[in-house]
Amino acid sequence: MDIPQIKQQFDRELASAASEAAVRALRDKYLARKGGVASNLLRDVASAPAGERPALGKLANELKQYIDTQLTERLAAAAARRPAGETVDVTLPGRAPALGHRHPLTLLRERIEAIFLRFGFLIVEGPELEDDYHNFEALNMPADHPARDMQDTLYLASPVTSAVGSPATLLRTHTSGMQVRYMEKFPPPVRLIAPGRVYRRDDLDLTHSPMFTQVEGLVVDEGVTLADLKGTLFAFAHELFGPERRTRFRPSFFPYTEPSGELDISCASCRGAGCAMCKNTGWIEVLGSGMVHPAVFEAVGYDSEKYTGFAFGVGIERLALLKWGIEDIRLFYENDLRFLEQFPL
Repeated sequence: MDIPQIKQQFDRELASAASEAAVRALRDKYLARKGGVASNLLRDVASAPAGERPALGKLANELKQYIDTQLTERLAAAAARRPAGETVDVTLPGRAPALGHRHPLTLLRERIEAIFLRFGFLIVEGPELEDDYHNFEALNMPADHPARDMQDTLYLASPVTSAVGSPATLLRTHTSGMQVRYMEKFPPPVRLIAPGRVYRRDDLDLTHSPMFTQVEGLVVDEGVTLADLKGTLFAFAHELFGPERRTRFRPSFFPYTEPSGELDISCASCRGAGCAMCKNTGWIEVLGSGMVHPAVFEAVGYDSEKYTGFAFGVGIERLALLKWGIEDIRLFYENDLRFLEQFPL
């Protein structure tokens, strides 16, 4: 513990400090409560021999006071040399710190969840690493089903079951697997949505991404009809896009629903008159849906003669493009604050 040497080192560093910032850095180095040279010196006094502690403690305190005095004088002199316009007005109110901002896709997901919570739906989440059975087979898509080609699946193991019987693993292509998992554990009635990230072998372009977010919905009970499906989807579309948007339901095909249909909303750009955005139809596709196929009920042990249900699925990015009039999905992933800060909290 060479106190004179520490004092000499401090004097040299103070003499070479050419700016106010350098002087403040010295204050942090020598007087910081944690890790400061003077603070460490005072702690070392406690480990010195008992007979030496009084003298060492006095010298250490004198050094700390000397350093504090020298730094205070230098900082005061620097403050006095500032131009009048640069003085600090302590009466000014403080500036609010910059706060983080939730991502627009997160904001929209929370909005969707809030709508369906009011409708009485349960929110469930599941694994992004899925097996072939829950992602395809239990949803009426066996290994040779042509609908599998529409999914562009990212397999993590061979799509063919191995010789030892372990199932193929993949990054889920939709969150419908959670519908199957939930029905395997719980009897009807069922009313849920399953939001989450999904993955497909898509090239990143204006409207596609290999990773995107999706919300799947499922309702199962006695006496559920297609009218219940249409009413639910129309109410959701009006809640999200506004009551002025027109809606329509048209037939489609999905292997896990029969009959199947797609929900369209009127184009906001042309108000249904026809434009490039809606390909001159006046309508824009929003989501796919349908009545749950009896084969899905059989896979989970539900009585398809007693229960009926409907399911639907929608990409959150697609809803964001339609809701906010954005033309490039890549903007959501580029982390450009000029874009992200436009969305309200």
